[in-house]
Amino acid sequence: MAKGGYRGPMGGGMNMNMIKQAQKMQQDMLKMQEEMEAKEYEATSGGGMVTARVNGKHELVSLTINPEAVDPDDVEMLQDMVVAAVNESMRKAEAEASQSMAKLTGGLNLGGLF
Repeated sequence: MAKGGYRGPMGGGMNMNMIKQAQKMQQDMLKMQEEMEAKEYEATSGGGMVTARVNGKHELVSLTINPEAVDPDDVEMLQDMVVAAVNESMRKAEAEASQSMAKLTGGLNLGGLF
């Protein structure tokens, strides 16, 4: 075997700089994930009658319903407003996570690397 061992088909393999960059990106991704999980996202529906707040873990942390929205003869409307507010707050959380990931990776599609 040649001195220095096998270096792969291109003659170099990963150099130390590339390894350090990958490790830094992984650390930055973990930090970003922690920050995202700590954030909360809010959305309203029904003209502000229902407010939902979720965290970055996509958990519903609070739900506020204006008493005026409670109509015993129209429970379906209230249910729809709750679903709409929760879904919109989840979309906000996901959109920010996607934007943050794109900034961190420079738009690279890393698949399941990290």
